[in-house]
Amino acid sequence: MTNPQQPKNLNKTRDDLEQDQFLTILSREEALARFEAALFPRPVPAEQRPLADALGCALAEDIVAPIDVPPFDRSNVDGFAVRSADLSSSGEATPVRLMLNDEAIACGIAPARPVLSGTATSIATGGPVPRGADAIVMVEHTQPVSARAIEIRRAASPGQFVSYAGSDIARGENLLRAGTVIGSREIGMLAACGIAVVSVARRPRVAVISTGDELVQPGNELRPAAIYDTNGAIVTAAVSENGGDAVFLGAIADDEAKLEAAMRGALESSDMLVLSGGTSKGAGDLSHRIIARLGKPGIIAHGVALKPGKPLCLAVCDGKPVVILPGFPTSAMFTFHDMIVPVLRRMAGLPPRSDAKVFARVPVRIASELGRTEFVMVSLVEGDGGLIAYPSGKGSGAITSFAQADGFLKIDALADQMPAGTDAEVTLFTPHVRVPDLVIVGSHCTGLDLVTAPLARAGLVVRSIAVGSLGGLAAARRGECDFAPIHLFDEKTESYNTPYVADGLELVPGWRRMQGIVFRSGDARFEGLSAQDAVRSALADPTCIMVNRNQGAGTRILIDRLLGDIRPDGYWNQPRSHNAVAAAVAQGRADWGMTIAPVAHAAGLGFIPFAEEHYDFALVTARKQRLAVQAFLAALASDEGRAALERAGFRPA
Repeated sequence: MTNPQQPKNLNKTRDDLEQDQFLTILSREEALARFEAALFPRPVPAEQRPLADALGCALAEDIVAPIDVPPFDRSNVDGFAVRSADLSSSGEATPVRLMLNDEAIACGIAPARPVLSGTATSIATGGPVPRGADAIVMVEHTQPVSARAIEIRRAASPGQFVSYAGSDIARGENLLRAGTVIGSREIGMLAACGIAVVSVARRPRVAVISTGDELVQPGNELRPAAIYDTNGAIVTAAVSENGGDAVFLGAIADDEAKLEAAMRGALESSDMLVLSGGTSKGAGDLSHRIIARLGKPGIIAHGVALKPGKPLCLAVCDGKPVVILPGFPTSAMFTFHDMIVPVLRRMAGLPPRSDAKVFARVPVRIASELGRTEFVMVSLVEGDGGLIAYPSGKGSGAITSFAQADGFLKIDALADQMPAGTDAEVTLFTPHVRVPDLVIVGSHCTGLDLVTAPLARAGLVVRSIAVGSLGGLAAARRGECDFAPIHLFDEKTESYNTPYVADGLELVPGWRRMQGIVFRSGDARFEGLSAQDAVRSALADPTCIMVNRNQGAGTRILIDRLLGDIRPDGYWNQPRSHNAVAAAVAQGRADWGMTIAPVAHAAGLGFIPFAEEHYDFALVTARKQRLAVQAFLAALASDEGRAALERAGFRPA
């Protein structure tokens, strides 16, 4: 008796059974998921390349800055290095006369003489700022009165026309993430840090074959009923555009033995094989039948619900992807970019691809100079009402302003500003810009790189914009970020951060970092003393110069608590980072300052603990359930994240 559930034809061949499989049309999502599941996870092979040969490659590992850039405080203009306190009373009616020191500082020339009160030193753009000076006066704003003296008729603010050490790139910060595509901007950043060789993802070798009796290569005479092979050239170029080393093996006629030999040879010498043509169900279509003999698991999907592109065939043969694109060029390119590019870029260690020229809201006022068209580089983040364009504000000499920006906006020559809240058109530097998944705006700390590293490895794009604690809180209140890192001490409650968290925000404990007095090891004025005694010792020595921190910094609050009303020499030298403080002391331009323990140790300096600072995060409550936010919270609480922070010298909360 015949089983009614049994197929009527009991003698179907293997090819017949395989052909039944091809009749199952998969959704785009399911086909891609099956394809990726059969290929990944897999390691991305790496290779060492000289910097000059790394253009277009993807970094195989994170790169941490080995030095500060600039490595010393330097002048931004041609002029004179001065003490700003000497010019506090200067004006048109009350010029101040300064005596010139007998040296002129140029690029590459280390200062030999300090700038004492009442003196100035000639300095060129890029020259190292000498000891004692805390500002630069432009040469145009001075008047020579003799060969040895100048007059100045305007005041100078501390830090005027000075780029502090580490203000562009701070030693120990994560310079570039693994997966970053190296362009000319990235090469500039690496060269600025003295890096000559980088580890990059090896570009996958991709063999490209066209199939069909009708194909003729461009340049040859077109015979009757034949067509030129368009797909070979298009696919080869598309592979190269997306991180592969394409090798075009020509067009193979519809001869099963020849085609199989070509496919086997291609798989032996390449990491991936892409064919076009031969994907439909006609008797002359051979490619999909050959694939079944080339390795396991074989065909993953044959037929995808795409228009155009339904005949697409996806396979994996012994770990190597094999793709058969439709024969029509439009279908071939649509399916290649939609379905194959994500896999190819992942094999090449490249980030996912996205395209755009966009409009974005500018959150802060941008001043401009009348009469000049100004291009302002911006970083894009996702706000509550759409894209936000944060201007890059490190200055014209900062490599990172260009390298880390997503694009630029233009301010017309007739405008003296772009008001806050302006919707501006942003021209992107590359069509592959991806809006970050997680946005952190506020105070920067090298510990952030340690916590966000697992997110980057998981494919999430994290953008950190350093604007200070108060700037971060303002951005959080406007809904322009997910987290605002803060370390603000409240004098009334004698507590950190909690009093500053407003409605709509909640405080997430981060880590503790020890603040203390930093000095050159062996300096008897500080060795073996407590922080309070060390400061008293420094104040007792009139030749002892300090280096301060900028107004509003948490470190500045601690310094002022130690000093009270005293303003020692160097008080108005106010760099904006811990690294710049350490650099000033290490290089002898100052004798003491306050920084965090990890920075002091990295610089090889003596360190006297003073107070443990709370570095926490103001979380925008409305964004709490976002995937990237939850991933950051998980990384912050993870054993891996806590251990990494402890190794770096921080104490997790």
